[in-house]
Amino acid sequence: MRIGELARRTGVSERSLRYYEKQGMLFAERTPGGHREYPEAAVDRVIRIQELFAAGLGSEKIVQLLPCMRDTDGGPSAVATPKLVGDLTAERARIDRMIADLVRSRDTLDEVIEAARLA
Repeated sequence: MRIGELARRTGVSERSLRYYEKQGMLFAERTPGGHREYPEAAVDRVIRIQELFAAGLGSEKIVQLLPCMRDTDGGPSAVATPKLVGDLTAERARIDRMIADLVRSRDTLDEVIEAARLA
């Protein structure tokens, strides 16, 4: 499929898709005319990349992580290295801290809202 179709099917801009390719997260063949041709599996790959970005991972970490994941179901493959596992464990701890901070902020807002209702 061409880049425009991949963009439509994933909701990701063509510019982002070119960036993913430049970073080594996404791969395309070239037609004789120089157009990008993506395999069907690219849809799952782009969705997975978006999920990883949403989780707060950066491009460099995603490039390391993608070879360790299956695109179709996001499950792990057998090629994760101990260093990558350590790095991802640290990322998960960072996300857990962010969640805890958000919960504290929400609890504080709930207290303020409740106090304002009683006033």
